Amino acid sequence: MPTAIPSLIGMIHLPPLPGSPACEQSLAQICRQACRDARVLAEAGFDAVMIENFGDAPFRPDRVDPHTVACMTAAADAVRREIAIPVGINVLRNDPIAALAVAAACGAAFIRINVHVGVCAADQGLLQGRADETLRFRRRIGCDAAVLADVHVKHARPLVPQSIAEAAEETAYRGRADGLIVSGPATGRPAAMEDLKAVRAAVPDRPLLVGSGASAGTVRELLTVADGVIVGTSIKRDECTTSPVDPDRAAAFVAAARSKP
Repeated sequence: MPTAIPSLIGMIHLPPLPGSPACEQSLAQICRQACRDARVLAEAGFDAVMIENFGDAPFRPDRVDPHTVACMTAAADAVRREIAIPVGINVLRNDPIAALAVAAACGAAFIRINVHVGVCAADQGLLQGRADETLRFRRRIGCDAAVLADVHVKHARPLVPQSIAEAAEETAYRGRADGLIVSGPATGRPAAMEDLKAVRAAVPDRPLLVGSGASAGTVRELLTVADGVIVGTSIKRDECTTSPVDPDRAAAFVAAARSKP
Protein backbone atom coordinates (compact mmCIF):
# COMPACT_ATOMS: atom_id res chain seq x y z
CA MET A 1 0.00 0.00 0.00
CA PRO A 2 1.18 3.58 -0.68
CA THR A 3 2.80 5.43 2.18
CA ALA A 4 1.29 8.43 3.99
CA ILE A 5 1.30 11.75 2.14
CA PRO A 6 3.68 14.41 3.56
CA SER A 7 2.23 17.82 4.47
CA LEU A 8 4.99 20.23 3.40
CA ILE A 9 6.62 19.33 0.09
CA GLY A 10 9.38 21.55 -1.30
CA MET A 11 10.09 21.62 -5.03
CA ILE A 12 13.40 20.83 -6.69
CA HIS A 13 13.05 22.23 -10.20
CA LEU A 14 15.76 20.57 -12.26
CA PRO A 15 17.47 22.70 -14.93
CA PRO A 16 17.35 21.47 -18.54
CA LEU A 17 18.51 17.87 -18.59
CA PRO A 18 21.00 16.45 -21.11
CA GLY A 19 19.19 15.97 -24.40
CA SER A 20 16.69 18.80 -23.86
CA PRO A 21 16.92 21.92 -26.06
CA ALA A 22 18.23 24.35 -23.43
CA CYS A 23 20.66 22.07 -21.60
CA GLU A 24 23.90 23.83 -20.60
CA GLN A 25 25.07 21.73 -17.62
CA SER A 26 26.44 18.26 -17.20
CA LEU A 27 24.42 15.65 -15.35
CA ALA A 28 26.95 15.80 -12.51
CA GLN A 29 26.39 19.55 -12.13
CA ILE A 30 22.62 19.08 -12.17
CA CYS A 31 22.81 16.41 -9.48
CA ARG A 32 24.96 18.63 -7.26
CA GLN A 33 22.49 21.49 -7.62
CA ALA A 34 19.56 19.19 -6.81
CA CYS A 35 21.33 17.88 -3.71
CA ARG A 36 22.06 21.43 -2.54
CA ASP A 37 18.38 22.39 -2.82
CA ALA A 38 17.38 19.15 -1.09
CA ARG A 39 19.67 19.87 1.87
CA VAL A 40 18.28 23.39 2.22
CA LEU A 41 14.70 22.11 2.20
CA ALA A 42 15.43 19.34 4.70
CA GLU A 43 17.26 21.71 7.03
CA ALA A 44 14.37 24.18 6.83
CA GLY A 45 12.01 21.51 8.15
CA PHE A 46 10.12 20.35 5.06
CA ASP A 47 8.50 16.92 5.27
CA ALA A 48 9.48 15.90 1.72
CA VAL A 49 10.85 17.14 -1.58
CA MET A 50 9.62 16.66 -5.13
CA ILE A 51 11.91 16.47 -8.15
CA GLU A 52 10.61 17.73 -11.49
CA ASN A 53 12.17 18.17 -14.94
CA PHE A 54 11.00 21.79 -15.03
CA GLY A 55 13.77 22.94 -17.36
CA ASP A 56 12.94 20.50 -20.16
CA ALA A 57 10.50 22.80 -22.00
CA PRO A 58 9.11 22.39 -24.55
CA PHE A 59 7.77 19.25 -22.90
CA ARG A 60 6.81 15.96 -24.46
CA PRO A 61 3.03 15.61 -24.06
CA ASP A 62 3.26 12.07 -22.69
CA ARG A 63 6.15 9.63 -23.11
CA VAL A 64 9.55 11.19 -22.43
CA ASP A 65 12.80 9.98 -23.98
CA PRO A 66 14.84 7.20 -22.30
CA HIS A 67 17.68 9.61 -21.49
CA THR A 68 15.22 11.80 -19.54
CA VAL A 69 14.23 8.82 -17.40
CA ALA A 70 17.90 7.95 -16.87
CA CYS A 71 18.86 11.52 -15.90
CA MET A 72 15.94 11.92 -13.53
CA THR A 73 16.75 8.60 -11.90
CA ALA A 74 20.35 9.71 -11.36
CA ALA A 75 19.24 13.03 -9.84
CA ALA A 76 16.60 11.41 -7.64
CA ASP A 77 19.00 8.74 -6.42
CA ALA A 78 21.59 11.42 -5.55
CA VAL A 79 18.97 13.36 -3.59
CA ARG A 80 17.73 10.23 -1.79
CA ARG A 81 21.28 9.56 -0.61
CA GLU A 82 21.66 13.18 0.53
CA ILE A 83 18.58 13.59 2.76
CA ALA A 84 16.48 11.45 5.08
CA ILE A 85 13.05 12.87 4.19
CA PRO A 86 10.86 11.33 1.45
CA VAL A 87 11.31 12.16 -2.22
CA GLY A 88 8.61 12.51 -4.89
CA ILE A 89 8.82 12.50 -8.69
CA ASN A 90 6.99 14.46 -11.39
CA VAL A 91 7.88 13.78 -15.04
CA LEU A 92 6.58 16.60 -17.22
CA ARG A 93 4.44 16.95 -18.99
CA ASN A 94 2.44 13.85 -18.24
CA ASP A 95 4.42 10.61 -18.04
CA PRO A 96 3.33 8.66 -14.96
CA ILE A 97 4.92 5.46 -16.24
CA ALA A 98 8.33 7.14 -16.31
CA ALA A 99 7.65 8.69 -12.90
CA LEU A 100 6.84 5.29 -11.41
CA ALA A 101 9.92 3.76 -13.01
CA VAL A 102 12.12 6.47 -11.48
CA ALA A 103 10.34 6.09 -8.14
CA ALA A 104 10.84 2.33 -8.12
CA ALA A 105 14.53 2.67 -8.99
CA CYS A 106 15.38 5.24 -6.31
CA GLY A 107 12.83 4.41 -3.61
CA ALA A 108 10.71 7.55 -4.00
CA ALA A 109 7.58 7.78 -1.85
CA PHE A 110 5.13 9.40 -4.28
CA ILE A 111 4.63 10.70 -7.79
CA ARG A 112 2.62 13.60 -9.19
CA ILE A 113 0.44 13.11 -12.27
CA ASN A 114 -0.78 16.20 -14.08
CA VAL A 115 -3.64 14.46 -15.91
CA HIS A 116 -4.68 11.15 -14.33
CA VAL A 117 -8.21 10.91 -15.76
CA GLY A 118 -9.95 12.74 -18.60
CA VAL A 119 -8.43 14.84 -21.38
CA CYS A 120 -6.96 18.35 -21.24
CA ALA A 121 -5.78 20.78 -23.89
CA ALA A 122 -2.39 22.39 -23.21
CA ASP A 123 0.49 23.97 -25.08
CA GLN A 124 1.80 20.43 -25.68
CA GLY A 125 -1.49 19.47 -27.37
CA LEU A 126 -3.84 16.94 -25.82
CA LEU A 127 -2.94 15.46 -22.43
CA GLN A 128 -4.81 12.23 -21.77
CA GLY A 129 -5.25 10.48 -18.45
CA ARG A 130 -4.21 6.84 -18.29
CA ALA A 131 -5.22 5.84 -14.79
CA ASP A 132 -5.81 2.24 -15.88
CA GLU A 133 -2.31 1.86 -17.32
CA THR A 134 -0.64 3.74 -14.46
CA LEU A 135 -2.13 1.74 -11.60
CA ARG A 136 -1.66 -1.59 -13.33
CA PHE A 137 1.98 -0.71 -14.01
CA ARG A 138 2.46 0.27 -10.36
CA ARG A 139 1.09 -3.10 -9.27
CA ARG A 140 3.15 -4.99 -11.85
CA ILE A 141 6.49 -3.53 -10.77
CA GLY A 142 5.67 -3.73 -7.05
CA CYS A 143 6.08 0.00 -6.45
CA ASP A 144 4.67 1.55 -3.26
CA ALA A 145 4.79 5.17 -4.47
CA ALA A 146 1.56 7.05 -3.81
CA VAL A 147 -0.22 8.71 -6.73
CA LEU A 148 -0.93 12.41 -6.23
CA ALA A 149 -3.15 13.58 -9.08
CA ASP A 150 -3.98 17.10 -10.18
CA VAL A 151 -7.59 18.17 -10.57
CA HIS A 152 -8.03 20.75 -13.37
CA VAL A 153 -4.26 20.96 -13.69
CA LYS A 154 -2.49 24.28 -14.26
CA HIS A 155 -1.38 25.34 -17.76
CA ALA A 156 -4.25 23.33 -19.27
CA ARG A 157 -8.00 23.26 -19.82
CA PRO A 158 -10.29 20.20 -19.56
CA LEU A 159 -12.02 19.35 -22.82
CA VAL A 160 -15.19 18.13 -21.10
CA PRO A 161 -17.15 20.84 -19.25
CA GLN A 162 -17.08 19.61 -15.68
CA SER A 163 -16.99 21.25 -12.29
CA ILE A 164 -13.85 20.86 -10.25
CA ALA A 165 -15.86 18.89 -7.68
CA GLU A 166 -17.00 16.40 -10.33
CA ALA A 167 -13.46 16.11 -11.66
CA ALA A 168 -12.19 15.47 -8.14
CA GLU A 169 -14.70 12.69 -7.57
CA GLU A 170 -13.72 10.94 -10.79
CA THR A 171 -10.00 11.34 -10.07
CA ALA A 172 -10.37 9.88 -6.57
CA TYR A 173 -13.04 7.23 -6.97
CA ARG A 174 -12.76 6.11 -10.60
CA GLY A 175 -9.07 6.93 -11.06
CA ARG A 176 -8.24 5.68 -7.53
CA ALA A 177 -5.72 8.46 -6.86
CA ASP A 178 -4.20 8.36 -3.38
CA GLY A 179 -4.25 12.16 -3.02
CA LEU A 180 -5.54 15.19 -4.93
CA ILE A 181 -3.79 18.42 -5.94
CA VAL A 182 -5.46 21.75 -6.66
CA SER A 183 -3.43 24.54 -8.27
CA GLY A 184 -3.83 27.99 -9.69
CA PRO A 185 -3.86 28.58 -13.46
CA ALA A 186 -0.05 28.58 -13.79
CA THR A 187 3.20 27.90 -11.93
CA GLY A 188 3.49 30.24 -8.95
CA ARG A 189 -0.14 31.38 -9.25
CA PRO A 190 -2.34 30.80 -6.17
CA ALA A 191 -5.10 28.24 -6.00
CA ALA A 192 -8.59 29.61 -5.36
CA MET A 193 -9.99 28.90 -1.92
CA GLU A 194 -13.38 28.14 -3.45
CA ASP A 195 -11.77 25.41 -5.57
CA LEU A 196 -10.06 23.91 -2.53
CA LYS A 197 -13.31 23.95 -0.57
CA ALA A 198 -15.25 22.39 -3.45
CA VAL A 199 -12.76 19.54 -3.80
CA ARG A 200 -12.61 19.00 -0.04
CA ALA A 201 -16.41 18.77 0.15
CA ALA A 202 -16.60 16.41 -2.82
CA VAL A 203 -13.75 14.13 -1.67
CA PRO A 204 -13.37 14.24 2.11
CA ASP A 205 -11.48 10.94 2.39
CA ARG A 206 -8.34 11.70 0.37
CA PRO A 207 -5.40 13.97 1.23
CA LEU A 208 -5.76 17.34 -0.50
CA LEU A 209 -2.70 19.39 -1.40
CA VAL A 210 -2.23 22.89 -2.78
CA GLY A 211 -0.13 22.60 -5.93
CA SER A 212 0.96 26.17 -6.67
CA GLY A 213 1.12 29.73 -5.39
CA ALA A 214 1.49 29.05 -1.65
CA SER A 215 3.61 31.54 0.31
CA ALA A 216 4.57 32.23 3.91
CA GLY A 217 1.76 34.78 3.99
CA THR A 218 -0.96 32.41 2.75
CA VAL A 219 0.05 28.92 3.84
CA ARG A 220 -1.66 29.03 7.21
CA GLU A 221 -5.03 29.90 5.66
CA LEU A 222 -4.59 27.27 2.95
CA LEU A 223 -3.98 24.62 5.60
CA THR A 224 -7.37 25.32 7.15
CA VAL A 225 -8.80 23.51 4.11
CA ALA A 226 -5.95 21.52 2.57
CA ASP A 227 -3.87 18.81 4.24
CA GLY A 228 -0.62 19.99 2.71
CA VAL A 229 1.15 22.16 0.16
CA ILE A 230 3.65 21.73 -2.64
CA VAL A 231 5.71 24.90 -2.85
CA GLY A 232 8.48 26.10 -5.12
CA THR A 233 8.43 29.64 -6.48
CA SER A 234 7.89 31.56 -3.24
CA ILE A 235 10.82 29.85 -1.50
CA LYS A 236 13.28 30.42 -4.33
CA ARG A 237 15.81 33.26 -4.44
CA ASP A 238 14.01 36.44 -5.58
CA GLU A 239 10.86 34.29 -5.95
CA CYS A 240 12.13 33.08 -9.32
CA THR A 241 11.07 29.49 -10.08
CA THR A 242 14.36 28.54 -11.72
CA SER A 243 16.58 29.99 -8.96
CA PRO A 244 18.04 27.96 -6.08
CA VAL A 245 16.01 27.48 -2.92
CA ASP A 246 16.58 30.40 -0.54
CA PRO A 247 17.32 29.12 3.01
CA ASP A 248 15.65 32.10 4.71
CA ARG A 249 12.52 31.92 2.57
CA ALA A 250 12.28 28.16 3.07
CA ALA A 251 12.64 28.47 6.84
CA ALA A 252 10.08 31.29 6.98
CA PHE A 253 7.60 29.20 5.00
CA VAL A 254 7.91 26.23 7.35
CA ALA A 255 7.62 28.50 10.41
CA ALA A 256 4.44 30.05 9.02
CA ALA A 257 2.97 26.66 8.16
CA ARG A 258 3.68 25.26 11.64
CA SER A 259 2.39 28.35 13.48
CA LYS A 260 -0.87 28.13 15.39
CA PRO A 261 -3.93 29.60 13.65
